[in-house]
Amino acid sequence: MKVKFNRAALAEALSLVTTVVPSRTTKPILQGLKLDAKKDSVAISATDFEISITCLVAQAQVEEKGEAVVPAERLAAIVRESVDEVLEIQSAEGTCHVRGADSHFTIYGYQPDQYPAVPGLEGKAQIKVNLIRLQEAIEHCLFATAKENTRYALSGVLWEASGKKLTMVGTDGRRLARYKLSLSAEAEKKLESEKIIVPAKAMSLLDKISAGEKDEAEIRFADNKIIIACGSTVVSSTLVEGNFPKYEEIVPTDHKNKLQLNTAATLSAVKRAALLTNEDSKGVKLSLSEKSLIFTCRAPEMGDAEIAMEVGYQGEAMEIGFNPQFLVDVLRVIKEDSFEMQLGQPDRPGLIKSGQNYLYIIMPVSLS
Repeated sequence: MKVKFNRAALAEALSLVTTVVPSRTTKPILQGLKLDAKKDSVAISATDFEISITCLVAQAQVEEKGEAVVPAERLAAIVRESVDEVLEIQSAEGTCHVRGADSHFTIYGYQPDQYPAVPGLEGKAQIKVNLIRLQEAIEHCLFATAKENTRYALSGVLWEASGKKLTMVGTDGRRLARYKLSLSAEAEKKLESEKIIVPAKAMSLLDKISAGEKDEAEIRFADNKIIIACGSTVVSSTLVEGNFPKYEEIVPTDHKNKLQLNTAATLSAVKRAALLTNEDSKGVKLSLSEKSLIFTCRAPEMGDAEIAMEVGYQGEAMEIGFNPQFLVDVLRVIKEDSFEMQLGQPDRPGLIKSGQNYLYIIMPVSLS
């Protein structure tokens, strides 16, 4: 294999592909990247068996076709530190040479035929969706997934496809985010009865792919895997097994206390009120009365904070406590200037709505 790469294009591909490379593994070859040079492009692949990625680099002049498996960390470091516009990579019999205008690196790699197969999108796509819209949905749901693995089914995002709609849901048991997005075409009928849980790591990887306004994501499900093709990049991942909670049953439908809030002002108020929280006092209290919303927080031996906002509210006075970080997380992803908050009794979850497609449920915390 012998290829001349545009260094910037190669660096961009490596920054994405190397996120899949495991830092620790019992199979050292998985810490390498597979380079497959075809006629007019080079495919760079990485896998940890659970998640895989292939990125096609078109800004490459292939002088000799072939394959190579190169240690990811070393190759990425060389490309990152290089000042050349063009880098030449040549490989034969497990040895890789990287040459710049004034540099020559020799890296010992692995035999390409020993590298695991990386899935590609084979067959007709079952779901087609604009990539930017998909990434927006990911950003609105991913943060709400469980970070610990005590409940494995909660460590991913639920996908439910029906007609030209895809519903995505993330929850950790204390909060829940649901986003509905429109598809480019109707989803395959057989997906309508399935509840698919995509791992958080795969969702995070999708969110990092560079996307233009017209870029499409084509998606298939096969052999308990999701395979997503986005232009020059293909991501595949094993799906999460388990039963996702029946989230529809916990969406409040009878809250009478409703108010419209400015997103930026509310985010600022919550962040300022939370400055005096500690391990003993993790909640922020929302005191709602006519035309007034007050955020307060009190921490023993530290002091207390009070932030007041004028609001257009004419319902009954009430108080409720929430984890301030859970409020900050959702307010950071809301793109609209304002959102609707719905509240019931102090022991019932609060509901935040943004537009027609997004809702967020947050469990209250005790402030006693």
